[in-house]
Amino acid sequence: MTAALGGRTRRVLLRGTLAVLAVVLVATPFVAAWQYEAHRRAVSAQAAAPAGGPGGRFAPARVRHPAAPVVLAYHDVAPDSDSRYAVTPEQFDAHLSALRGAGYRSLSSAEFLRYLATGRAPAPRTVYLTFDDGTRGLWAYADPVLAKHRMRAATYLITGAVGTRRPYYLTWAEIGRMAGSGRWDFQAHTHDGHRRAAVDAAGQQGSVLANRLWRKAARRLETTAEYRTRVAHDLDRSTRALTGHALPAPRLFAYPFSETGRASNLPGGGTAVLDRLLRKRYAVTLTNSAPRPLPAGPRAAAAGLVQRLEVVADTTPTALLRSLRAWSASVPGDEPRPLRHPGRWRFPDGQGGGLAALTGAGSARHTHLSAAYRPLASADWGGYRVTARTDRLSGPDTGVSVEVGHGGLHPATLTVSRAGLRFVQRGPGEDEPRVTSRRLAPATERELTLRVTPRSVRITVDGTTLTVPRPEGVPPAETSGGIALGVRNEDPDGTWPRFTSVRIAR
Repeated sequence: MTAALGGRTRRVLLRGTLAVLAVVLVATPFVAAWQYEAHRRAVSAQAAAPAGGPGGRFAPARVRHPAAPVVLAYHDVAPDSDSRYAVTPEQFDAHLSALRGAGYRSLSSAEFLRYLATGRAPAPRTVYLTFDDGTRGLWAYADPVLAKHRMRAATYLITGAVGTRRPYYLTWAEIGRMAGSGRWDFQAHTHDGHRRAAVDAAGQQGSVLANRLWRKAARRLETTAEYRTRVAHDLDRSTRALTGHALPAPRLFAYPFSETGRASNLPGGGTAVLDRLLRKRYAVTLTNSAPRPLPAGPRAAAAGLVQRLEVVADTTPTALLRSLRAWSASVPGDEPRPLRHPGRWRFPDGQGGGLAALTGAGSARHTHLSAAYRPLASADWGGYRVTARTDRLSGPDTGVSVEVGHGGLHPATLTVSRAGLRFVQRGPGEDEPRVTSRRLAPATERELTLRVTPRSVRITVDGTTLTVPRPEGVPPAETSGGIALGVRNEDPDGTWPRFTSVRIAR
């Protein structure tokens, strides 16, 4: 009988154990899902802002005229990171101290868009602080620093990454807290488009936003129609994710990897297809690597693309303010004698010699040398006068040139030689340039003046004057820009021509 009772007890215990196991097996997915959702909804603790008063030791910037905002591109704020794209809380605090000390005010996205539409900023010196991706460090470390300095910023979210890879990305709960603070707003950085994938049969990787993807099973690339459908779906999912969490629909978009589609396997390089998709949904797009100078201003607004100044781990406060001065818009004549400022000229990659090669104090490595004067600061110059003196025009193998409207869609270039002048510009959609030429009395020295307006360029070379109209129907923002100088010497044993003086005035 004892044995029988023992057997029944063991059977009861076994059934109980099996029942418990069954409950555990059934409940485990629900517990895991609850834990995962709780993880996604988690709100991290915030670190206190670094100690020290705001303002810093930087003197206020000298304000000659209200300047266009400069857009700063950050990625993450985190202590002890080995990424060059993450600044520490102390660095971010120092940056904002330097900005405030130099008289800069930060803009919201709405204020930035209002500037692009009207050309009016709410303060003489402004910055638009942007952060790509949406990392947790923005809530945990950057937000207290913003609060300390009473500044604002915008986060460009990869909405499909929100709540994933914790603790790297933000949660929606953290985003809600940030939005509620009034210090942050949120814009688009794709839903699941911030990644690379195979873009050909060999497996070469490319941006999924800017390229047709390789369909391995079908052994072919996406068609353009398939690409268009996929990208449109991703962009619309990004908008729905934001509005579904009670946030405004985004009006600005930052390109993943700053790749604007100009290196793409789409027909024609991809820009037309991608540009149409983006322009349909956003007022303006942002990149850190533009195909031409596009700081915030009329030129960038017309292009629908604004260039940002990237801030990384080794950006010091002093370097940041120096870069801001280089980017801040100027007016013609701010510095009437640009040859006195060699650090403000920009040379194409691979060209040696520097400004000295343009002025005769040095030599060039190639048969041609060119340099642009403050290409970012002068991007929106419309009306100005440039006067130059040049000499050593020794023969048909030498010449000098002045380009006006540098970086615009329709720049114009005057080339002067010992015996003549040649003025070249190109109209919209024109394969062949428009050329105006004149013979001149032979001379080794020349004085030339270009009076530039959105409608025409009036050219004077010594005693010869001609006025050349700009192409019809071209908006002023497409012809705006500063100057670039060039010298040419195709005789390796010949003397290089030079500019002896250059003046710029309004």
